[in-house]
Amino acid sequence: MIALFKQKNPANFLALLVFGVLIKLPAFFKPYIPQPSANDGTLYVEMLKWLKSFPAIIYPILAFSFLFAQAVMLTRFINNQRMMTKPNWFPGMAYMLITSLFPEWNYFSAPLLINTVLLLVLSAFFKLYNKPDAKGIIFNIGFALGVSALLFSPAITFLFWILIGLMLMRPFKLNEWVLCIVGVTTPFYFYGIWLFISDNWSWHILFPGFSVKAPAIKQSVWLAGSAFLLVAPFLTGGYYVQDSFVNEAYPLVDVFFNGKFKGGRFFFKYHNLVQAFTGKGYMITPDYRGQPNIMDFGFDLI
Repeated sequence: MIALFKQKNPANFLALLVFGVLIKLPAFFKPYIPQPSANDGTLYVEMLKWLKSFPAIIYPILAFSFLFAQAVMLTRFINNQRMMTKPNWFPGMAYMLITSLFPEWNYFSAPLLINTVLLLVLSAFFKLYNKPDAKGIIFNIGFALGVSALLFSPAITFLFWILIGLMLMRPFKLNEWVLCIVGVTTPFYFYGIWLFISDNWSWHILFPGFSVKAPAIKQSVWLAGSAFLLVAPFLTGGYYVQDSFVNEAYPLVDVFFNGKFKGGRFFFKYHNLVQAFTGKGYMITPDYRGQPNIMDFGFDLI
């Protein structure tokens, strides 16, 4: 089974779907019907009211759909960021298996929806570092966080981490930070308009109260054993990859030249000059080559 998902095969998408259905089959026979809690946002509460008219089987179907979408997004993110020695579907398989160890993770709930949104936000964040103009992505990130807060009120605390992420991924630009905050407040703006039009306006409804407390986690031998079984393979695999691959020292030299003329400016850049003489490249991670020798050029007309 593991060997099947260690390959990057389009058919593994279907294999992952079948694997997920099989390991989560008990959830379909005993559907869990969610009930609103104090932390659930208005959007999620209204969603539950709408779903009451459907059969109970709709809840595990929706929960599985979101879990499967998260597994696919996590797999694509890890492969795109080259976190594995080679692209494969193993992260998706591991995610579906890990979530099966915790029953609450398989219930249709507001945190389950938030996990999906946060994976989209994470993927968007890693596109910011090489975008000269990322205003659209930054607004979408803020907007997704605002929608998350309407689904699950404590999700608004992720604004702090998003601002830290902007500080790490981008040079500080006040307009980008303001745009992110505008994106967060946009869903609340439209929600406030709806409250005003429907004659239900109230600051308490628009911005519910918050409290901070530590989560109560019931300790058990099964939970400790599961955590150990999850961590041990990753530590062993990381040691195996690092122990079997030696990355030799390699000098990296780039040559850059730019100039101006009356109608504009231009530049030339030659990447990895050393490879042009030695014919050898370098590895940034096991089995992934670095930038080969290549010339870039461009111009800008004023």
